[in-house]
Amino acid sequence: MNQIRDFFNRYLKNSFVFCLVWAFGLNLIIETLARKGLGGIEFLLNSPVIFLYNTLIIFATLVIATVFKRRVFFVTVITALWMSIGIANGVILMQRITPFTMKDLSNLTDGISLLSNYFSSKQIIMIFVGVALLVLALVLLWIKAPKKKGEVNHKRNILAMLLVIALTFGATFGLIKVNVLSTFFGNLGYAYSDYGVPYCFINTWLNTGIKRPIGYSEESVKAIFNAEDYNEDGTMTPVQEDVDDQYPNILFLQLESFVDPELFNHITLSKDPVPYFRSLLENYSSGKLRVPACGAGTANTEFEVMTGISVKFFGPGEYPFKSVLKETPAESAAADLKAMGFSTHAIHNHRALFYNRNKVFNNIGFDTFTSLEYMSDVPKTPKNWAKDNILVKQITEAMKSTEGKDYIYTISVQGHGKYPEEQLISNPAIKVTYAPSEEIKNKYEYYVNQIYEMDQFLKSLTKALEKCGEDVVLVIYGDHIPALDVSEDSYDEKNLYTTQYVIWDNFGMEKKDKNLTTYQLTAEVFDRLDIHKGTVFKYHQLNDPESNNYRKNLKTLGYDMLYGKHYIYGGENPFHESGMQMGVKKIEVKEVLQIGDKYYIKGKNFTEYSKITLNGKVLKTIYLNPTLLGLLEEVDPEDVKDMKVSQIDKSNKDIISTTE
Repeated sequence: MNQIRDFFNRYLKNSFVFCLVWAFGLNLIIETLARKGLGGIEFLLNSPVIFLYNTLIIFATLVIATVFKRRVFFVTVITALWMSIGIANGVILMQRITPFTMKDLSNLTDGISLLSNYFSSKQIIMIFVGVALLVLALVLLWIKAPKKKGEVNHKRNILAMLLVIALTFGATFGLIKVNVLSTFFGNLGYAYSDYGVPYCFINTWLNTGIKRPIGYSEESVKAIFNAEDYNEDGTMTPVQEDVDDQYPNILFLQLESFVDPELFNHITLSKDPVPYFRSLLENYSSGKLRVPACGAGTANTEFEVMTGISVKFFGPGEYPFKSVLKETPAESAAADLKAMGFSTHAIHNHRALFYNRNKVFNNIGFDTFTSLEYMSDVPKTPKNWAKDNILVKQITEAMKSTEGKDYIYTISVQGHGKYPEEQLISNPAIKVTYAPSEEIKNKYEYYVNQIYEMDQFLKSLTKALEKCGEDVVLVIYGDHIPALDVSEDSYDEKNLYTTQYVIWDNFGMEKKDKNLTTYQLTAEVFDRLDIHKGTVFKYHQLNDPESNNYRKNLKTLGYDMLYGKHYIYGGENPFHESGMQMGVKKIEVKEVLQIGDKYYIKGKNFTEYSKITLNGKVLKTIYLNPTLLGLLEEVDPEDVKDMKVSQIDKSNKDIISTTE
């Protein structure tokens, strides 16, 4: 004990030395949590410069405590913040491939709503108890923690703190200049592994949006297209016309975590889980699809397909659905086709509020959005995700709801993780006959059986579309690989950002196979249909992806359209909220019935998420059937006439829409 005391008094009693040693230890813990086994030590030995740089980042935050008398408290708070980042990152990497980013905090409400899909009730309780204990400990620490004796030398300590911060900034710019660090993360998981958790996490905080291009001006934007490519008014603003009858219905189907399971070479299966999808690949236009997400990040795949803009132009880990498109109306395939006379519909068998889709879709031109809350009798997987076969009815109802042609963008959810380590399916249609371990076997067996059912859903959907009496193009693709223990060695495509797509039709389109990125997919489909509309889609059609300025000009367009001066549109954003209706089938109240002392609302298109509301307050309601709801609490008879029906989010109980 005396030796430890002597060591502390000699080396660690100095606050700055202590903070430096403590930063080293914290960084080692954080990097170990982000890696398997002794990964933190391996990172230190294999990349000592980067490890020490990340230690410097943590040190620069800890030295802030030296300017206060309550140093113990502030060191503890800063330590708790870094440990929270490290633990959150470690836990998230156990559930998905993409690490923890600052954008996950903006998605916090979505994350909390999904806790029950990833953790048991006991684990969720432990998480909230742990958070509560941490808050209580910090409160007690503020009250009980010792203060520094004597006066703080503020002038010296502030100067030292500023020198450490300046050194950190200098090291950052220097290491970036010599290519030891990078500000572009092509693969977020690899970036965290290569550059360290502290640097990457801070990068996802400070590096957001599309940066203003060097030399950005009206002339540079207008030079991207030739004069003949513009409208008569010299802009790319969509021209309103009614030409939809010249084209087929255009449907996009984004399948959650859908890839060919036979591409996983470290397992073997009892039979082919996707025979119908395989037949589509053989008989219709298809190819490999490079997606922007890996194991998670569905909304970024949507963004690229809908807009034609690469999410790589944004900050690492950023979701445009959570940032710019949440507030800003913008051009998309829906807006472009709507200008051509198409009716535009979005369908998703999950929550409307997830990724702000109820706001984003209204900002990018959709007429209707049918989410889970507007569907009845939805079958669920053992992990409580909606099954995709419900979407056959939703898609065909959307087509029948209009006289003209439809653009329908459907997002499925059945294949979603977390995939269980225990066996949940007693008699699986597809069995994993070999896997490296029992836990991996159970995860993959659950996954492939969901994929098997999704394949059957595809067959049912195409059969229904064949009988609809209208020409249809259906673009089918997987949004990303599943959040399983997949590596480049265990995935035959090698690149973990690769899925597949197929373009099905019912009128005999020529088969043309081609490998694409998701931001090129819509432009390719439009080109096949002789549609040359839309600023970004036209750009893709007119330019060679291998040309020198292809990505540079695409980024400039993205900046101008979403953040800049809108030069491409003549200097102002021509897009507005679409006034989107929630649900294809409008929910209506016909009358309020009183039977004894109970009230009932009779109407149309109610679902299990329909609740009786009074002046914005949700009342206790029982769903009886699609035309009848029962009120389970007393109300003033004078207020009965003001009762309405609202669709309620299942997780945070927010009102999504209310009858007029």
